[in-house]
Amino acid sequence: MGYYRLKKTYVLRGWERLPWALVHRPENSIEFLSRELFEALSLCNGKCDCDLRLVPERTRKLIKMAVEKGVAEPCSYGQGLTPDQEYRVYANRFIRTAHWSITGKCNCKCRHCYMSAPEAKLGELSHETIMEIIDQLEACGVLSVTLTGGEPLIRRDWWEIVDALVRRHIAIETIYSNGFLVNETLLGGLMERGLRPEFNMSYDGDEGWHDWLRGIPGAGEAVLRAFDLCYQHGFPTGAELCIHQGNKHLLRESIGTLAEHHCTHVKVNPVAETELWERLGGEDYSISMEEALETYLDYLPAYFADGMPLALMLGGFFSCSGKRAADGTIHWWIPLKKYNGGDGCLNQTVCGHARQVMYLSPEGRMLPCMSLSAYDIQQQYPLITQVGLQKGLTDSAYMKLIDTRVEEFLAHTKECGACAYAKICAGGCRASALCFDSGDIMAPDRAACLIFRGGYGKRLEEVVRNCIEETGSVCFGGR
Repeated sequence: MGYYRLKKTYVLRGWERLPWALVHRPENSIEFLSRELFEALSLCNGKCDCDLRLVPERTRKLIKMAVEKGVAEPCSYGQGLTPDQEYRVYANRFIRTAHWSITGKCNCKCRHCYMSAPEAKLGELSHETIMEIIDQLEACGVLSVTLTGGEPLIRRDWWEIVDALVRRHIAIETIYSNGFLVNETLLGGLMERGLRPEFNMSYDGDEGWHDWLRGIPGAGEAVLRAFDLCYQHGFPTGAELCIHQGNKHLLRESIGTLAEHHCTHVKVNPVAETELWERLGGEDYSISMEEALETYLDYLPAYFADGMPLALMLGGFFSCSGKRAADGTIHWWIPLKKYNGGDGCLNQTVCGHARQVMYLSPEGRMLPCMSLSAYDIQQQYPLITQVGLQKGLTDSAYMKLIDTRVEEFLAHTKECGACAYAKICAGGCRASALCFDSGDIMAPDRAACLIFRGGYGKRLEEVVRNCIEETGSVCFGGR
């Protein structure tokens, strides 16, 4: 007799239109399966004798393969699955991660905040409502969260939120923080729970520019201390850096500072010209997209000369892992170069990231990404507190948007549909498009227009080719 069971770290799950999946705890990585493989794994429940002749030979081979790969193991009859491992199918579409602003409050006074967090414009939901949302995340099969704000660590019920997520097997991938409250007690509490999420913390430049943008003296010193502390305790770190007229000349020095403090990757973007930014007189420091792209091109020779000190993403313009492959190849790409020009892109969703990652605003609004919280257009999308997450992931304006296909977008947005680069950038980034037309999420992304029609992509290829000609071959392409 041959009885098998899934190893305890594997669970079977399914969603509407994606009914067969294997999830690996505790990080909740997911693999979507063929029906044949799913049915084979379903027999690994400690109750089915897989040596019976009625079990097809092909199925037995798949079970053997699962054992060899460490997914299943032989067992005695009756050594069944835990309740969590049993197959569960969710009556809604799949969303892997919720990027969740658990508060709209903050202990900084950032000049460019999307949600005017210094004034707590969007406030925060009650403890009871937060717990209800966690229940809904579990009930809809959301596998992970990234926690942000405002400043998420200022919530008084922080540990209750963390523990509720842990009990429901929802992984905490990343904590976004300004660093002021990242201390030994916080990191110790996470380690006691077996958690080591990444801390992603903004750093907006040397020579006091971080303090200037964040509106608090000592903010730069605090966040660099937090990077060091995370490194000492084995927590991975990443950063975001906003450039403007005041700090753009310090990009090399600022990225060098982040590398010195053990940050492993940084994403650089032009400062967001939000309502708060304009109200506080930030226009004098605003930077156009052309100026930002020129700043990136000027910096890249220094990035390679410095030995690629960390993984780098310059908006949708340039991305590099900061590492060489075994053969010496340096891989880099243009994030906004999504496809290679063929018709295969037409049935893809307009934003692959938003199709898997949902943003939840401090008031519980379901949005494709955090940037929308700066615009009135967010009012078009549902509040989880009113419609419920399951309906929001089944039949809502939110679901319609994130399930929009490239073909539909190109038919709707005539300018993009007629463009020679339509099947390369597919209209660009929806959030970036709002920077140029705040009332139309289906508008062209003018940053993508500059990169492809405006020739910046070709200039980038030439700059990078010259930089690494002597140090390795180049891999250029999309994602």
